[in-house]
Amino acid sequence: MSLVHTFQVGSLRCHTLEGGTQRLDGGAMFGVVPRPLWEKAIAPDERHRIPLAMRCLLIEHPDGIVLVDTAVGTKEDEKFAEIYGIESAGPAGESRLNDALAEAGFSPADVRIVINTHLHFDHAGGNTCRDEAKVGEDAGALRLAFPNATYIVQRGELEFARRTNERTRASYLPPNFEPVADAGRFRLLNGDAEVVPGIVSRVTPGHVPWHQAVLVEDGGETVAFVADLIPTTAHMKLPWIMGYDLEPLRTLESKRAFLRDAASEGWRIVFEHDPRIAMGRVVGRGASVVLEETVSAPAIA
Repeated sequence: MSLVHTFQVGSLRCHTLEGGTQRLDGGAMFGVVPRPLWEKAIAPDERHRIPLAMRCLLIEHPDGIVLVDTAVGTKEDEKFAEIYGIESAGPAGESRLNDALAEAGFSPADVRIVINTHLHFDHAGGNTCRDEAKVGEDAGALRLAFPNATYIVQRGELEFARRTNERTRASYLPPNFEPVADAGRFRLLNGDAEVVPGIVSRVTPGHVPWHQAVLVEDGGETVAFVADLIPTTAHMKLPWIMGYDLEPLRTLESKRAFLRDAASEGWRIVFEHDPRIAMGRVVGRGASVVLEETVSAPAIA
């Protein structure tokens, strides 16, 4: 089974990378949407959880290899993996993200820029890993998973991740981001910004206050990595908003503006969590939008 889909954005060669899977409660994933509606979109298991991808995006850029999000990684224990239904180890014994990187022709050391859309564990857990090569007191110490990369996130998101409460604490795990800060490897953005020529961050608040989408633009084409603004194709419907979103009405407006721009300019969208559709093109149909030119994702159990 391939873990990679390769495509062009103008002159930029890009790859979707399957970084693993997880299972989360369907009711939480669809908020106020009634179960008879959402279960037609993604069927739940006996524990009412739905399968979700953890898909990342790799861009071969003249300034260096850019990776958007890093999935969950492999450093959490069996209890954590069981709670969230995580499968992130690859058949080669590495993380599934590393296996996908290898299939695309790269190694973690080749990555020069990591962009985190936000710092939840299923988007930034792969920022760091355990160093199994060390012995003694340093055995299993945390290290940066991408040793030659600068990590990019919104300044407000890092500050928010450090001020957790009872609602947010389970999603923001310091081992996923504090080692990056300690190593001085964060580049912090303050709002919308061009990361490198043709790769732009766009703040899309709602899921968390400083969530960002990433636009790849070249040769008159645009591909958008939308992360948890539109986690699956079902969430393209404006009122279909996750119960996990901290500010759902802000999500609504962020999504409305984003889809308006995507439809007017014919953007393609990469879906981070959709288990069946990796990407597709947004097309306006009257007052609504539809998805065309869809690319199927590898089947997941």
